[in-house]
Amino acid sequence: MKKSVLILSLVVAAGFLFFGMQKFGATNPIFSVIAERSGISLFEPIIRMLTGVAEIGTAILILIPRTRLLGALAGLGVLSGAIGFHLSPWLGINVPGIGHGLFITAVIMLILTAVLFILLRKQSSLS
Repeated sequence: MKKSVLILSLVVAAGFLFFGMQKFGATNPIFSVIAERSGISLFEPIIRMLTGVAEIGTAILILIPRTRLLGALAGLGVLSGAIGFHLSPWLGINVPGIGHGLFITAVIMLILTAVLFILLRKQSSLS
């Protein structure tokens, strides 16, 4: 089971790292849509960059064996927020110019992160 937890940890951490890195640089269409539809200009760029920091921080926590469980818990929080925005009228499941693939990816990442969290909890209770 330890090998499967390690592999799953690497996959989930890579996902968080990839999506976290996307939050830096040019404006992000997702956060631009949220800012426009909500009327809250903080979403682009401030909340976008804070989200990127949270995703990269989550990846780092998952990569460190001692903090892996905390990272999985943080990941569940980050992904719950992402899915919440997709289900809100501010963003929606079908993002303009992007489609519904991002929502599906967030749901898959949530499932993988939840499985990781459960395996880590089970592993920590056995030790």
